[in-house]
Order: sequence, then structure tokens, then C-alpha cells
Amino acid sequence: MFTGLQDAINLAKKLTARKSWNAARVLSSYYSSRLTGRPTIGSLPISIAIEPTTSCNLRCPECPSGLRSFTRPTGMLKDDLFRKVIDELAPTLSYLIFYFQGEPYLNPRFLDMVQHAAGRGIYTATSTNAHYLDEKTARATIESGLDRLIISVDGTSQETYRQYRVGGNLDKVIEGTGNIIRLKKELKSKTPHVIFQFLVVQPNEHQVPEVYALAKKLGVDQVVLKTAQIYDFANGSDLMPVQEKYSRYKKNTDGSYSIKNNFDNHCWKMWHSCVITWDGKVVPCCFDKDAHHVLGDLTKESFRQIWFGDRYHAFRRSLFKSRKEIEICKNCTEGTKVWA
Repeated sequence: MFTGLQDAINLAKKLTARKSWNAARVLSSYYSSRLTGRPTIGSLPISIAIEPTTSCNLRCPECPSGLRSFTRPTGMLKDDLFRKVIDELAPTLSYLIFYFQGEPYLNPRFLDMVQHAAGRGIYTATSTNAHYLDEKTARATIESGLDRLIISVDGTSQETYRQYRVGGNLDKVIEGTGNIIRLKKELKSKTPHVIFQFLVVQPNEHQVPEVYALAKKLGVDQVVLKTAQIYDFANGSDLMPVQEKYSRYKKNTDGSYSIKNNFDNHCWKMWHSCVITWDGKVVPCCFDKDAHHVLGDLTKESFRQIWFGDRYHAFRRSLFKSRKEIEICKNCTEGTKVWA
């Protein structure tokens, strides 16, 4: 219970000599770049995130999808674009997450895409609010070969849950989770590895112990606590947890708030991963939610051209110069951690 051992074994089984060599080259080029202060990239990314859609059924208060506040276009990832990317990267790609913004299950071709990637030997994951996991869809999810299913469950009572998951129904989340767990047993499947992700905010922080109990009752494999990103954090927010250990921000002596992490002038994510929007734009990471830093367009270029191209090189170089001056980095808690 609450272990990722089977999940880790599953991931390891998908590694090939070529993927392992690719990962080693990425890691060595990252540390070499840090030592020399000159960004060089050794190989293709270890992981990518791709966005099935920007649409969402909920209205979460710190989410561009929920707020309907995007300045970039909204839409659905198309099969041909997806297959182009996956077929190019499959020999070296170890991990693929179907998520950036939006609810993946709203894309009617989502599970077909999962099946295609799984068939190419790539470890696949997604994050969902679990409102669409009825019997049929839960079965299709398992049969697609999805390796990891992250379910957002930000409260253990409807009253608490709806304060962040605006428009959501906790009973549907629990029902959907139950469908996945039950059908995994019926189909004798070890996947997907089911994770309850609990976004800790002030309205629900008192329920942290309860989410572990709920997960155990349902048969969920793992619980992960996540700190909330607050866009306008300097003056505090009603969503910030009282217990600082659950917050990515700290209170200063003058009453203002600042992010806890240091702005080191490097970023592991720029070497091992990237994000692809539904319409084929390549952006640096998941903190660039509105795609302000477009490093290439996969409808016009190959992934390789973009990854090793001048715009990507210039962005990596800017991180080495002064990461704190890049707007999307100002709320980041993970970019400097290897294997974050």
C-alpha cells in the first residue's frame, strides 16, 4: 500500500539500451553545461508532456483552463500531429504525460493516442479530475495500456472539495476511482498505477490525514501531496495553507510573501523535458501555461530541429545568465532538481 515499487518496475521494463544511453547523454550534457557555463545539449529529451486539450469541465480558481483566461487558442490535439511527434521520438523517449492544461478525457481521441504511444513502448501517464471514468471509459483506460493515472482529489468531503474544484462532484471522483480499481482486478491488469494527488490549500489542509485513509479504503496505490501555485502570491491568498510545510511560499518580515526556492541560474527541465501544446507549439515547461515562450512549431518543423535549434539554445543560455528575470521561472519550485 502507498508504494511506487511496481510502478518503478513497470517503467524500468520499458527502458531499452538506446533510451538509457539517451538519458545518460542528457544528464552528462546538463552537468557539463553547468560546469562550463555554456549550454550544450547532448541528446533528445527523456520525457515530454503533450496537451490533449485546453478544455475543462471545472472552474478551479488558480487554473487558466478553469478561469477560461487563456490568451492562446483553445482546442483539441489532433491524431496526425500527435503521431508525427511520437513516431519521431519513440526510440529515445522514456516518459510521456498526456497533460498540460485542460481535462484530457474531453478529447474523444485521447485513449487512442495513449494506446498508440503504449504500443511504441513509451511509459504513459495522465492527470484527470476523474469526472468521466464511467464503466466503459474506465475499462478503455485500462485496455489502452496507460501506465499511470493521477487523480486530483482536493478534499475528502464535498463541502471542502468544491471550494477549489469549483463545479466538481467528489462522489463522481470516488465512483470513477472505484471503477478503475475494480476493473484492474477483473482484467488482471497491473496498470495503471493509481495516484491520488492532493493539492494542499487552506480550505483542505486539515484533511491531509483523511485523504490517506480514503485512498487506503478505495485501494489507491499512492498518495501525493502537491503545493498550490498562486499567481499573485506577494500579498498572500486565502488559498495559502496555514502550515508553511504545505506551501511553496514563505511569509517575510514585512508581511509579504516570497517563493521558498532559490533562483539558481540553471534548469534541469530545459535538458530533459518540454511541453507541447494541443496545436503543436513547443514551450519550455509546464509553468508557461499561456505559451509566452514558443520555441518552435511542430506543424512547420520536426521536433529535432526545434530541440537543437537557435531559439531553444538562446533560451537555455538566458537561464544561465539570469533565471530570476524570466517571468515563468518566478513561481517555479522544481526546475533545478534533477529527476523532479
